[in-house]
Amino acid sequence: MKHLPKHLRPKWRYVAVGLETDPDASLSRGTFQRELWYAAQNLLGDAGSADADGTVVRFSFRHGDGAAVVRARRGHVEPLRAALACIDSVGDDAVAVSVLGVSGTIRACEEKFMPAATERPVRRDVAFDGQGRSAVVRGNRVAVDVPGDRAYAMTRDLE
Repeated sequence: MKHLPKHLRPKWRYVAVGLETDPDASLSRGTFQRELWYAAQNLLGDAGSADADGTVVRFSFRHGDGAAVVRARRGHVEPLRAALACIDSVGDDAVAVSVLGVSGTIRACEEKFMPAATERPVRRDVAFDGQGRSAVVRGNRVAVDVPGDRAYAMTRDLE
């Protein structure tokens, strides 16, 4: 089978996506891909989600932080961004999804927008709400264990 001529091939844009969740959570490319496709189908319908594509081409996730590169057809980036905004959990874990930028190639997308390796989380005691509590610290972000739940803060909030 012959390749399509260059002017007939689909033109792609690549969306850099930042992922942040609980330090104890673990996400995989497959679960994130499934959640993205469900969100796109629910928001855009079958035809709209097929037009936008939304294939995860790169994925990395460690210690509650991660990033992905998602492919979109040129002209369908905005609907894909809307579908990404609809994702609030992946599996049983709540997740914050943010669009870091859009590029024309995977390489440029990774070089411009993908964050460097994140720091390994450290468990330590912090002063929170007038009491000493156990917390997981990642850079300047803190996940404090409170009775029955977890509260999130920045290191400057604990001073």
